[in-house]
Amino acid sequence: ERQLLLVTMLAYAAAAWFFGTHVARTDDSSARRGKMSLALGFCAHTLSILVHLAAVGLLPVTSFGEGLSFFAWLIVGSFLVVGRGGRLSAIGVVVGPLAAIMVVGAVVFFGESAPIPPELRSPWLPIHVTLAFLGNAVFGIAFAVSLIYLFQEGRLKSRRGAWLLRRLPSLEQLDRLNYRCLVWGFPLLSLGIITGGIWAANTWGHFWSGEAREVLSLLTWVIYAGLLQFRLMGGLRGRRAATLTIVGSALVGV
Repeated sequence: ERQLLLVTMLAYAAAAWFFGTHVARTDDSSARRGKMSLALGFCAHTLSILVHLAAVGLLPVTSFGEGLSFFAWLIVGSFLVVGRGGRLSAIGVVVGPLAAIMVVGAVVFFGESAPIPPELRSPWLPIHVTLAFLGNAVFGIAFAVSLIYLFQEGRLKSRRGAWLLRRLPSLEQLDRLNYRCLVWGFPLLSLGIITGGIWAANTWGHFWSGEAREVLSLLTWVIYAGLLQFRLMGGLRGRRAATLTIVGSALVGV
């Protein structure tokens, strides 16, 4: 499993380099190499998760390092689905380094899995974890999109770096993708919170305990719910939407 993670780390780092070269030099061949490296890394990453699942019988989410690995896997998988068209490859300049850094953390904190506590053997746990992590991964893509949006807008206002702007997605394209990520990520996050409460109620007898992680999850849900509501009403787009998306993603990271 650790060897597969090392292969994954190298592939993601290579993808980050290729995507950076693509944006800096408008090299379409670098974009293709970046996607290929990312896809190869994703395959090795998938194998590492399957090896862990076969050995332990549980998704790799019970430790900090395992959580980083699983989160990176879902972010890369989400990007491979949504970043297939044209200039959207440029989003890889954020996704590639982000995934590589998380896998580095997974390798650094890698350790033998501890015995599984009885409360983690609930069938609700994999459902809760998969939905919550997947929702956060989609928001991770929205975070990358929002960073590029703010960068793109800043360049346009300053009228500098026109050569670079031609290599990035348009503001309209980025805003539309941000909205799509919200539409998909919010229901997944909501289901993750609900199934987590059901798991807690079945295991400990209470749906809500008021712990810091639960409070942050609820606050994140409120921010994204408000953001999605305002977007649906047509009153929030562009820079403000991108900024609030980054704030919500920061809370997810906490």
